[in-house]
Parts: sequence; C-alpha cells; structure tokens
Amino acid sequence: MLELSHIHKYYNTGTVNEMCLFNDFSLSIGEGQFVSVVGSNGSGKTSMLNLICGSIPLDAGAVRIGGQDITHMPEYKRQRRIGRVYQNPAMGTCPSMTILENMSLADNKGKPFNLRRGTNKQRIEYYREQLSRLGLGLEDKLNVKVGVLSGGQRQAMALLMSTMTPIEFLILDEHTAALDPKTADIIMELTDKVVKEKHLTTIMVTHNLRYAVEYGNRLIMMHQGHAIMDKADEEKQQLQIEQILDKFNEISIECGN
Repeated sequence: MLELSHIHKYYNTGTVNEMCLFNDFSLSIGEGQFVSVVGSNGSGKTSMLNLICGSIPLDAGAVRIGGQDITHMPEYKRQRRIGRVYQNPAMGTCPSMTILENMSLADNKGKPFNLRRGTNKQRIEYYREQLSRLGLGLEDKLNVKVGVLSGGQRQAMALLMSTMTPIEFLILDEHTAALDPKTADIIMELTDKVVKEKHLTTIMVTHNLRYAVEYGNRLIMMHQGHAIMDKADEEKQQLQIEQILDKFNEISIECGN
C-alpha cells in the first residue's frame, strides 16, 4: 500500500508568490490498484507524483510504502521500488546509446557498479524476447541508437525498461501526451498489458479522459491540491466521460471561468 499522510507543500515560500498546493492532503492506494488521476493544470497531479518519487521534498507529512516511512529516502533509492515513465519520451531512455545498451542499463538498476562489461551477452536473448513482446520490431534493432527511434518506440522502450527489475509501483506521468492518437492507443494497450502481467500498483496522470475511464480500476480528480472525485471498482466502471466533464465545468464556474 502507498500512503500519503497529512501532506503539506508550499511553493515560493517567504515571497509574494507563496502558494500552498497541499494542505493536510492524505491519500491511500491499495496494492494492485490502477489509479487514473485527472485534473486541470495546477491541480497538484504531477506534484503528487514528484512527492511520491522524491523529486521534490515535503514541507510536512509522510510518504509510506508497505508501512515503511520513505519520507526522507533519497530519490535514487526510491527508484529501486518505483518505476516512472515521463511525458517526454526522451527522458526515459538514453538517445546516444543503442537499444541493447539501454536495455542492459535498465537491467542493472539498483545493482552495485563494478568494473565489468556494460552488456552481459548472456542476457541478449532475454532482451530480444522482451522487446518482441512490444510488437514494434525493436528486437531486430539492438545495435540501433535509441535517438533515431520514433517517439512511440522510445516510449514503449521506456515502459519496458521501467518495469524490467522488480518494482512495487509504476508511475505514469502523462506518458501518452506527446504522442499522436494512434501511437498513444498502442502505448496504452501495452501499458495495460504490462500492468496486468506484472500485477503492478499503478498511478497514471492523464489529460485523456477516455483513457482515464477505460483503463484502471480507480479514478481520482484533483483540484487545488484536493481529491474532489474518487471512484473505484464498480463505481469506476459505471463512470462516463460526460460525468467528468460536468465536474470540470462545475469547477470552472466556481473559479469564475
């Protein structure tokens, strides 16, 4: 289980631009849940992911995984338990390295660095097998530099690489936003497949309401650092895009827009 307990987060503290994003915010995500998070810009979606991953510090409160307090655990140590795929396909892979080198790098995440070959030849067939499951023909391009691949191919690789080593949570930070609609659909299908096969607890921030409704078993809408909608299981299955749009319109009116 992932727990955010009584979270407080301020930006630009002590200046005229000081802003309180989270004020006593709490959230629990159960093991095996696939949570879609929606909300307008500035609602706290990505900041919540950054707090979970340790990319930004808390001002108060606690973050726990499986009952263990990781509030003060550095980001690089959390990455051993958390996989993350970013909006920008370039952030999850190294463009100047080959597919094989990228796969090897991901395969060794969390392991001690020693003076040895960067690529274990005994693992090459395993990498081919994993890449072939993506259905993009990447298994035949092991020596091609990742920088020449399409955005969709790189995002598929980033998804695969983030889940190669055992992790407890998968964080998807608008990971289809930079892709064309057809490629985005392919990546979402791959995402759903990986999550189910590996039984991953997943948090997906998205602006695509169709994906938010179709995928996962829980939906949360954020607004000004609060969860103003939280639907899970059967309630989530019955949720329609129109209901989410109505909530967005209601918020817009309340904010004077």
